[in-house]
Amino acid sequence: MSDFWIAPSILSADFARLGREVDDVLAAGADLVHFDVMDNHYVPNLTIGPLVCSALRHHGVQAPIDVHLMIEPVDRIIPDFASAGASFITVHPDASTHLDRTLDLIRESGCRPGLAFNPATPLDSLRYALDKVDLVLLMSVNPGFGGQQFIPYVLDKVKEARAMIDAEHRDIRLEVDGGVKIDNIAAIAAAGADTFVAGSAIFGTDDYADTISRMRAKLG
Repeated sequence: MSDFWIAPSILSADFARLGREVDDVLAAGADLVHFDVMDNHYVPNLTIGPLVCSALRHHGVQAPIDVHLMIEPVDRIIPDFASAGASFITVHPDASTHLDRTLDLIRESGCRPGLAFNPATPLDSLRYALDKVDLVLLMSVNPGFGGQQFIPYVLDKVKEARAMIDAEHRDIRLEVDGGVKIDNIAAIAAAGADTFVAGSAIFGTDDYADTISRMRAKLG
């Protein structure tokens, strides 16, 4: 993997041929597979569960699977995703009653813990959890649906999160998800992000390799 990671969100893939879609996007140069889990409770949509994650592993996908849990509560489902082959499991602080326990559970289940923040959610809890996470995910749209436009004020939040991570000299990925595309990925990277979730910006194109190559070219 390069220092910059491209993480296509399978929320925008063709689910009738999901295994092939994931194979194709990884062959096109993606670094990891982003897996959006929504419960129609914490967010207004219902998507996929551990069985789909397991199916991708049985299909032969070996790349890291980056599971973003937009569900409440989260603890009961974490071991299921760990058993299904998740690499990263990311949760929202406001969806967990006891965040320390939730992050510890992810680690104890054999996965790398992540902490996600909706656009208007402050980073306060991150200050107390930096020693427990391997990834910070900043939503740059309000979660629930693909194809939304990037919210500009999230760039300032990326800078804030980057400063917090660097001040503690932590090896933590800083991921941005929502409205990421070729024409804004450079600005997001300049603010401090190193991992970029893109759904329709990749799966909505005819040539995944060309799209990912053009994204990487913007990253320098």
